[in-house]
Amino acid sequence: MKILHTSDWHLGHQLYNYERTEEQLDFLRQLTDIIASEQPDVMVVCGDVFHHASPSAGAQRIYTDALLKMHEACPTMEMVITAGNHDSPSKLEVDRNLWSHFRVHIIGKPEKAQLQKHLIYIKEKGYVVAVPHIYPQNFPILTEDTPREERCNRFFQALLDEVKQQNKDRLPVVLMAHLTISGSDSTGHEEPIGGMDYTPISALGEGYDYLALGHIHCPQNIKDSTHHARYSGTPLPVSFDEQYPHSVTIVEITHHGDKPEIHTLPIHNPKPLLVFPKEPKPFEEVMEDLQALDANLPAYLQVNVKVKDYLTPDCNERISALLKDKACRFCHIKLNWEHNGERSSDIQLSLQEMKQTSPLEVAKLYYREKFGSDMDDELCNLFQHALTDPS
Repeated sequence: MKILHTSDWHLGHQLYNYERTEEQLDFLRQLTDIIASEQPDVMVVCGDVFHHASPSAGAQRIYTDALLKMHEACPTMEMVITAGNHDSPSKLEVDRNLWSHFRVHIIGKPEKAQLQKHLIYIKEKGYVVAVPHIYPQNFPILTEDTPREERCNRFFQALLDEVKQQNKDRLPVVLMAHLTISGSDSTGHEEPIGGMDYTPISALGEGYDYLALGHIHCPQNIKDSTHHARYSGTPLPVSFDEQYPHSVTIVEITHHGDKPEIHTLPIHNPKPLLVFPKEPKPFEEVMEDLQALDANLPAYLQVNVKVKDYLTPDCNERISALLKDKACRFCHIKLNWEHNGERSSDIQLSLQEMKQTSPLEVAKLYYREKFGSDMDDELCNLFQHALTDPS
């Protein structure tokens, strides 16, 4: 069985209010060309198809048109799409019966009473076990005596056990999931308040040949002695922290129990996210570098500035004015503060701690982290005044 593994398309994503439709269309054209060339048996899209739970009409149209073109490029290919944490499971599933006529299988919500919904048979080729994103507390309870901490493992294993009963011909088995595996590299992935939920790979059960993962944006193989697992990563970067190559993954498996053959195919971004300069410099030096920047360079810019004391309030305006006749798009200034003393440790507050901490105290923690000193009384009073009298 030949599998095309991709995830985290984030259609409809905007970068600092810049529309990215052109880039997203270009990625989908590249993906369609790959499908036409590779002729895979199945494409698995492991969640976060859209960036917003309520995608715009434009984003939905891009998605619909792309799937139809992919079907035309390889009419025998099955497509399996699962919901990620950015997607609305019900909205993704709303047209699933219609999509099935184009060999598209959409799984948005977990079903304990319909395990077969998650099992897609790729005729004479293999099986795909499709699991959408599920928050830990929402895993289906298969039996009333199942402890909460075992719900995840029992659900995955029940699906794999069902496939085992059906798989008399030792066909390859692919498991799809949208979650964070313990030990994975989350570089470039914005961690939510309270931290991410990490799942050990052992909790996903036994009986699959390849674990196709979504959610983490950095493409990577998961190091494990017995399992073959991979994050395909985002095909287009969503933030400036994703400074690594982007791609889709091709996987080939001959029989159940065989080691998968895995390789990647690069995705080119016509408008890259550029951190400029690579190493931070004082503001006036950066302005000189920006002046010399290729006027025809199509890129988004994060301007990398070294700051000792402060930046003047007009910095953004000065950069925008300097770049107004260039093809690049200025997004924001990344501040790199020089501290006289040791920097305080990174702030990590759980959601419960955030609820119990006043806004002023959070601001003090943030200020100390960024500037290496405490907020003075005048700034504290100004902040408190802004809270009580926002007008």
